[in-house]
Amino acid sequence: MSNDVNVIFFDVGGVLLSNGWDRRSRRTAAERFDLDWEEFQDRHDQVSAAFETGSMDLDTYLERTVFYRRRPFDRPAFIEFMKAQTEPLTGSLEILAALRARGDYLLATLNNESRELNEYRIHRFGLRDHFSLFLSSCYLGMRKPEPEIYKMAIAVTQQPAERCLFIDDRELNLECAVTAGIRTIHFRDAPSLRGSLAEAGVEL
Repeated sequence: MSNDVNVIFFDVGGVLLSNGWDRRSRRTAAERFDLDWEEFQDRHDQVSAAFETGSMDLDTYLERTVFYRRRPFDRPAFIEFMKAQTEPLTGSLEILAALRARGDYLLATLNNESRELNEYRIHRFGLRDHFSLFLSSCYLGMRKPEPEIYKMAIAVTQQPAERCLFIDDRELNLECAVTAGIRTIHFRDAPSLRGSLAEAGVEL
């Protein structure tokens, strides 16, 4: 076991899985369901913080962004479409499984996600088998890159910040983690992640 890293935080969307409900997915939804893109995006922007921090549930989100007027499709069809946007990223889940099999590190998510989509993704891709903690925005009531979410992650794990390693695909999220004293890896793809983990002294 490395003496340097005790905790590894993973972002989920963009690292392990495709992003759950990002701009690309929403634009695809607008095309698929013939929504006015500008109106849909504007409504999403107004409620996204509440949606991702758990103070707005999925039904209310859809009421505000899609079903505020009569539609030729129903809510279950739209929700199924939302769920279907998630795909695993090549090689990433295999790295996660290898880390879990070693048993040397506390593995936790540190991700922004709405509650219902987060729980669907956790169940659908077996993430409970690998992670000990789910430090998701919908449970913590705060989002990356807010400074408090990194402080909370450190406090929950009860480990020094310098013994924590955070993997994310977005540079701003990583910059704010560094400010909190956490070591970081900028995720690009699974092969480069393996190399970056080795450089950090993390064994697979």
